[in-house]
Amino acid sequence: MMEEVKPAFDSDKAALLVNELRKTFNSGKTKSYEWRISQLESISKMIDEKEKEIVEALQKDLSKPELEAFLSEVETSLATYPSSAEIVAEPLGVVLVISTWNFPFSLSLDPVIGAIAAGNAVVLKPSEIASATSSLLSRLVGEYMDKSAIIVVEGAVAETSALLEQKWDKIFFTGGARVGRIVMAAAAKNLTPVTLELGGKCPAVVDSNVNLQVTSRRIVAGKWVCNNGQACISVDYIITTKELAPKLIATLVSVVEEIFGKDLMESKERSRIINSFHFKRLVNLLEEDKVSNKIVFGGQREESQLQIAPTILLDVPEDSMIMQEEIFGPLLPIITVERLEDSFAMINRKPKPLAAYLFSDDEQIKRKFVQNIYAGGMAINDTILQVTVPTLPFGGVGESGMGSYHGKFSFDAFSHKKAVLYRSFAGDSPTRYPPYTPGKKKQIKALLSGKLLNIMLALLGFYKD
Repeated sequence: MMEEVKPAFDSDKAALLVNELRKTFNSGKTKSYEWRISQLESISKMIDEKEKEIVEALQKDLSKPELEAFLSEVETSLATYPSSAEIVAEPLGVVLVISTWNFPFSLSLDPVIGAIAAGNAVVLKPSEIASATSSLLSRLVGEYMDKSAIIVVEGAVAETSALLEQKWDKIFFTGGARVGRIVMAAAAKNLTPVTLELGGKCPAVVDSNVNLQVTSRRIVAGKWVCNNGQACISVDYIITTKELAPKLIATLVSVVEEIFGKDLMESKERSRIINSFHFKRLVNLLEEDKVSNKIVFGGQREESQLQIAPTILLDVPEDSMIMQEEIFGPLLPIITVERLEDSFAMINRKPKPLAAYLFSDDEQIKRKFVQNIYAGGMAINDTILQVTVPTLPFGGVGESGMGSYHGKFSFDAFSHKKAVLYRSFAGDSPTRYPPYTPGKKKQIKALLSGKLLNIMLALLGFYKD
């Protein structure tokens, strides 16, 4: 007989498979408690009902004796009883922290504190773009800290590249996705674990039932007061209804002028753009043909001062550069929709952001937002404050990063959880060792059932599995 030839599993089939799984996941099916329980129960049922086939397959592959297969792969082993156990958090070893320029002091020291608390030796590479802070950190760390275990390396691309060529026990990177990919590729060569704190386009959805004054003040705080929009958790764009948009814009303008004054370019209450490169990048976003006529407020700029006024744009095209890349500056597009729920699909079409914000008094909308929007973190009826809560993890998902820190999560990020089992020399059961007799199998099965009657019957030789 001719042996049946299985069709090749190529990249097209793999892509189809992934697409089908994504459809299932996006339907929300796997999120329900009932689905999860049913699938876990199905695994348990499968093992119970197909135990013989499982044991036979293991015998074919590995010549595993039946009782060994049963103990090690089919059932949870109680061979450790009596015993005690603990989880020991141990340091990973020598770690590299690469920080960024927008909050160059806190985003350097926050992960270093976690690494030190976990017991690691640390190399900190501050951002050369914030050169004054980099120089200060180098001097202060050298002055205050143990130079044999905590070191600052200053420099730019060459120095960072040299560091990435080394073998580390952990790399913690804060910055953009482009460099994040370079860091991850370098780490992969040595199977080095990474935490990547990246960014993304963080949306703020505004419902029509909100207190517009409070909402606007909190959006302004999460955009222009927060390093003039140069923050990974800053509000990147707003989505609201067509009906509410004019009122929201008017209130935002009023709050901006109240905080920064009528002459926005003279305000001393805002940070400047970090350098000429980023200034020109932001101007290019504003001057794109399909965007330049969408400015409804602000837009003034002065390159010599590296200042761009708080700027609001209305209904820029989704395919424009300003809606495709993280803005990281004082430009704020507002996108309108017919129904607020339409915003969910718009957000989820983009890569998962580091943060997502919702302003609403509707409990059902809040619940749907939390359940259906994928983001590293969220705040409801406020912006950016979620990162100030030490009991909450801060980190991204997908293209906004991987891993998290803050508070105890910083300690965990730089620790390995080592499982330790303690046993004495007492209680060494012969059922654990060959020869594996039918009687031993019955005793083990009875014990694993957890039922006293089964155990007694097995000891008396009357238990039937």
